[in-house]
This record gives sequence, structure tokens and C-alpha cells, in this order.
Amino acid sequence: MADAEALTPRVFIARHGETEWAKNGRHTGKTDIELTPYGIKQVHTSAKELVGAKKLLDPARLAHVFVSPRIRAQQTFHLLFEGANSVPDESVTVTEDIAEWDYGDYEGLKTAEIHALRKSRGLDAERPWSIWKDGSEGGESPEQIAERLDRLIAQIRDIQRPAMKGEKAADVVVVAHGHILRVFAKRWLNCPVDLPVDMVLPPGGIGILSYKNNNVNEPAIQIGIALPVTD
Repeated sequence: MADAEALTPRVFIARHGETEWAKNGRHTGKTDIELTPYGIKQVHTSAKELVGAKKLLDPARLAHVFVSPRIRAQQTFHLLFEGANSVPDESVTVTEDIAEWDYGDYEGLKTAEIHALRKSRGLDAERPWSIWKDGSEGGESPEQIAERLDRLIAQIRDIQRPAMKGEKAADVVVVAHGHILRVFAKRWLNCPVDLPVDMVLPPGGIGILSYKNNNVNEPAIQIGIALPVTD
């Protein structure tokens, strides 16, 4: 079983490193903000420890990389895959399907400020606001988020379906943002956007999704990692 699991295609979800707005708790959707120097170090550390030949994320096993068009995600992608770990241009797709949630009227606001704004508009009399249930005024709804993520997941499944037992390199990397990657994980499991489960993916962090039983119809989350065995 261990050998079969090692051959099952994986999806690595990589969150961009720290930005000033993220550090301050401000909702950052379409605003283009670069990584802080510390954010660059976060990604460098992840790349050094996890990316490379015979490491957890081996570029030789990659079939494709999907990247958000926002500059913070672009920087993160290039930091992860620079030098000997670079990937061919034809294996990289920059797509709005994995861009961060469009926060609309809430762009740049902290959570407490969003609650105050909504209260001033007569909203949330029965329960507190939840991005997962209510979305953003002037921005995207949970249904819109699910639609674009489901479209991306379908592309990934098409890439990985012919290689469920290691027939060819089929790992995929998705480089994006905190909120959208948490929804991506829920939709990967065919769960609703408002599934009441807390997920944490720190800036510069990398998570892993895969499948049970080498079956494309049994998507799963890897809750632990086994590092590659080297001689």
C-alpha cells in the first residue's frame, strides 16, 4: 500500500508569503501587493526544505502549475521554482480561477471593520457575517467562488486521471491565497463552501491534496506527510 500511495498524483497548495496587508489583517483580494522581506524568507525556507530533486515536491514529478495572477502569488511561484527547480513555461498556467476572493466593498478592511460596515447597513441582525456563507458586497458570492474553483479542479482531474498509479508524472502545484485555497480544499472534497471546519495555511505554507486507493473519484486530504526515502 505504501508504494501505491507514493505513486498517487498529488496537488500541492502553496500560499504566498507575508504581505503588509496580510500581516495587518486586511482583506486583500484584487489589490496587488508585493511580499515583505520576511514573506520572501518564508517562501525561500519552504523551497529550500521541500522543493527539489528527491524532496517532497520534486519538479521531475510535476505535470502542471496553476498560479494566481496577483503579484504576491507570482513572486511566490518564482521563489519556489527558481534555478535548478525551474519548470517549463508550457507547464505553467496563470489563471483568475485561483485568484483570491474578490472582496468588493470589503477590500482593505479588517474583519471588525467589515462587521461594523455591515451593521451600519442594517445587515446581520440574526447572525454574524461569514465570508463562507455571505460572500462580499460588491464582490464575489460563495456560489461564484465554487463555480470557478470547480472548473479548475476539473482541469486538474483531467491531468491526473490517466496517471493514478504512477504511469507518468502527474503532480500539480497551485500557488494562490489564504481564503481561496481553503475553499479549494473544501471543493476538492466535494464539500460546500460554508462547511463548518476551520483550516489554517500559514503564509509561505504548503499543503497536500491527493486521492484514496489510487482512485480519481476518491479525493482526499493528506493530513500528514511521508518524506521520500533516499539512499
